[in-house]
Amino acid sequence: MNARLKKIRENLDWRFKVHKAKRARARSKATFIGITGSSGKSTVTELLGHILAGHGSVHTQVLANTMRALVNMLSKRVPTGTGYVVFEAGAHGPDTLKPMADMLQPHVAVVTMVRLEHFTAFRTLENVAGEKRALVDALRPGGFALLNADDPHVIGMAAATPHRVVTFGLSEQADYRVTDVHAAYPDRLKFSIHWRGGVIELKTPFPAEHFWLPTAAAVSVALELGVPPEKVAARVATFQPLPNRCQVLVTNGGPQFIVDAAKSPWHSINLAFDMMAKATVERKRIVLGQISDYAGSTRKYHYAYKTAREIADQVIYVGDNAHRSGAGQDDRDAGRFHELRMPKEVSDHIKRTAVAGELILLKSSSRLHLERIALAWKHDVKCWVPVCGKREGCDTCGLFEVPFEEHRNHVRERRHARRWQRFRRLLGGRSWYRSHLSHDANVKESPDQP
Repeated sequence: MNARLKKIRENLDWRFKVHKAKRARARSKATFIGITGSSGKSTVTELLGHILAGHGSVHTQVLANTMRALVNMLSKRVPTGTGYVVFEAGAHGPDTLKPMADMLQPHVAVVTMVRLEHFTAFRTLENVAGEKRALVDALRPGGFALLNADDPHVIGMAAATPHRVVTFGLSEQADYRVTDVHAAYPDRLKFSIHWRGGVIELKTPFPAEHFWLPTAAAVSVALELGVPPEKVAARVATFQPLPNRCQVLVTNGGPQFIVDAAKSPWHSINLAFDMMAKATVERKRIVLGQISDYAGSTRKYHYAYKTAREIADQVIYVGDNAHRSGAGQDDRDAGRFHELRMPKEVSDHIKRTAVAGELILLKSSSRLHLERIALAWKHDVKCWVPVCGKREGCDTCGLFEVPFEEHRNHVRERRHARRWQRFRRLLGGRSWYRSHLSHDANVKESPDQP
């Protein structure tokens, strides 16, 4: 009975939050921008929010891209007077994006690309495209869709919408045409965009060429919304990339890491390897963990190894699929390949064999949290449980210096300390108020001084 009542209460609470969110959306005067796509949407969202923050007030919702996150954002977190709301909308299965799109009612809908991620849920590219199209269908009158001109499944959405369509990409027909793309670490990404206002030259903090796509998407929206080109270029140059998405971590006297451990769909593997191939450093190593949900056999680990060994001086496989590399005994004997099971083993191996200035790519899905290998060079990492079950990265969690089995108690004690601190502040404020009342009373009772 208690469980049933609890469920009823939770359902009523959710309905109230949804109602509150819808009212807040209806009353808001902000320009709402929704961003979706199989990859790149988080970087587009964060970068666009950064650009717009130099032009007006903005609220950016990134990574938390579910219906619950949208409801909480609208009902609690968007301050009155906000000029822009930038929301990342994720699709985790069939019909999960449409409710978000209908509630968001964006003035701008951005679709980065269509790839076969979440293969188990969608099965075909056409199904993925149909899901992403829901954001374009939900556009408000007078709004526009920004579509990737190089992706046939994305540009195909243009034919079915009555709204204005703006395109970006490498295509000659794109409204925002990208040229002169170059990145070769340590040289960071730079490229040009040709648009109706002329040519804008961009210098970015990204270490890889494939980041032209999310950068161009964010820049195109900003220019369409009237942000001056010189301000756009300046904001792009000062952007801090998201953690674990080709994040560069340079150690003092040790290796340089490129941490790409937030997600690892099959189509992203060669992009990461291409970045390493173009890097102009003497020694390179590639650490590959888990490849995300994909179609086909586990031989993809073998295909990945064949490519990686042509690029890197050493390849390290880690995790439950480490044995699927297909590496020959000669490579193992020569130290070209290492098969390890735990991230801690990889960390220890790299610390024993590190060469100053070498470049190490950490590539995996978030399940293994390979970012700990890089963090261990600057922090005393004590959380080395192989799989913790947390979706956020170690930077966001912040508990990597605490053993995993102590996380719950640590969080409880930290929460208790914060509550006690607020309580003491409250008592201190009341004491201060009483002391001032007493002081005022004494002043009134005292006789006037001559």
